[in-house]
Amino acid sequence: MPHHRSATWTLSLVALVGVAGLGCESRESMRGATSLLQLAQPTSPIEAANMAIDPWDADARAKGTMLLANGYFGGEPPYRALYLDRTGDTDPNVRAAALRGLALHGQPEDVPVIIDLLDDENTRVRLEAARTLQRVHNPEAVDALIVHSRMPVLPTSPTGTSPGSAGLPGESEPIVRAEAANALGQYAEPRVIVPLISALDDRFLSVNEAARASLITLTGQDFGLDRKAWFAWYDQTETPFAGRTAYVYPAFSRDKFFWEYIPFVPAPPNETASTPAGFPPEVSRRDDGSPG
Repeated sequence: MPHHRSATWTLSLVALVGVAGLGCESRESMRGATSLLQLAQPTSPIEAANMAIDPWDADARAKGTMLLANGYFGGEPPYRALYLDRTGDTDPNVRAAALRGLALHGQPEDVPVIIDLLDDENTRVRLEAARTLQRVHNPEAVDALIVHSRMPVLPTSPTGTSPGSAGLPGESEPIVRAEAANALGQYAEPRVIVPLISALDDRFLSVNEAARASLITLTGQDFGLDRKAWFAWYDQTETPFAGRTAYVYPAFSRDKFFWEYIPFVPAPPNETASTPAGFPPEVSRRDDGSPG
């Protein structure tokens, strides 16, 4: 289980607050942000920084980390370092909040840390790790995503002289499997195709549809949930990724509730879908300039 690494935390509160106090000219766009209203915070940066490094209150650390992650300054290097450090917190809510920070501001070099949390004992943390890997691109994540896109196969006991199955590691929660299968849609690599086609046989439709969407993105083909048709096509083609289009990570979006049409009431916290940080720029895009 991850451990709280406060003893190795080297950033001082002075440095954190210094970054939090940067003026508007230093603002960076937050991944998924749509408006300044979305970035507004009821807690000051100084208060949020104090909460995020509170050694005694896990709830405060989780809330402070989330407040920092959603701030206009949340992508500054000291805060990215904070999110990476908090992935080792003893509290799963803090680890999940840290992953949300990396989903908004993480970079490809952060992926090895994110991968480790795919094996977290807490389902919410594993879910956040899979979703974060949809927004940060690094081929180092592929093998771990393949494992977590499939159901585990339990070992069997030997009978007679026949050897038993050694089993196969996988992910027990279908919601995590679905998010991992979705994240695989950004990697045009042969090792990804067979696991995605196999995921079409998952017991849960959400996993089937996520795998199908990734296959469509990677290949430009659509054989629905028909595994045999997918395998037949794959066996016959020499260029499986010729019809590839750009992967776009899922983003939260909903229509306004009636009260949100009232002046000065904040709009829904809708995100703007985009390609992941570090995604290859040469991947084709539609004629209208949007991701393919």
